[in-house]
Amino acid sequence: MIISVASGKGGTGKTTIATNLVLSIPNSIYLDADVEEPNGHLFLNPTILDEKVISRKIPEIDYNRCNFCGVCAKTCEFHAISVLPKMVLVFDELCHSCGACAYFCPEKAIVEVDKPLGLLQTGEILPEKRSFYEGRINIGEMMASPLIAELKKICHPDKINIVDAPAGTSCSMVESVRDADYCILVTEPTPFGLHDLKLSVEVLQFLEIPFGVVINKSQKESDIIEDYCSETGTPVLLKLPFDRRLAEAYSRGEPAVKVFPELKKQFVDLYEKILEDLRKRKIKNHKRDRLVTGISI
Repeated sequence: MIISVASGKGGTGKTTIATNLVLSIPNSIYLDADVEEPNGHLFLNPTILDEKVISRKIPEIDYNRCNFCGVCAKTCEFHAISVLPKMVLVFDELCHSCGACAYFCPEKAIVEVDKPLGLLQTGEILPEKRSFYEGRINIGEMMASPLIAELKKICHPDKINIVDAPAGTSCSMVESVRDADYCILVTEPTPFGLHDLKLSVEVLQFLEIPFGVVINKSQKESDIIEDYCSETGTPVLLKLPFDRRLAEAYSRGEPAVKVFPELKKQFVDLYEKILEDLRKRKIKNHKRDRLVTGISI
């Protein structure tokens, strides 16, 4: 299965949850899809075994054929091409590599060339022998989604794939959680955390992806997130306490389950709660489908 770990805002502890989860669950692998600022390696210390350059297609103009008709500019939905009387401007940062300009060019004056987008790194986490994969986008590159899509192709059908998604609710986050079997939303008990949690919930509801919430830096007197989850019927999967010792371990790049082995059971329970939530949803959907088809239960 694929479990994405996301959050509406940065700094909530998304990577903390993802890295400790992969260290706690057998038969799991880690994929760092936060390609603009990957940091899972700081906690997992993988041995990098291989890396691959990932490229995307960018249009290139053949001026021996181009007659500056402007069809390419009219075709481009993203305004990545502008045709001047004697020149065609291509804005790489706006291009989505869809190929429409080359396809519709009447003079066949456009070819698509490879532009390096970033790296995919493959490694191993020792001594657990977990597989580690990381996307790392080139500095200045705007299009993170194609690199994330390439990273997700690595997902093993016979493994528990833990995808560490980018923060926020932009295109890169959507690409990271799309096709996931379940999404863990990590938040903190603050008004800001609640605000961005609601945004993430809207995205996942639109994508129809099952999800639950992990409350990081939880305090007994702070119940703003739990109240929201109770009102909306959202399962709270785990609450990590606001503990200075956890923060100190984090600052040293030490996973919590290695510094405090007793926490491993909580992350195993987190996984079990995900399975239970999926089971309940499956039963509920099955009953609904039977009602829709007119079969009595």
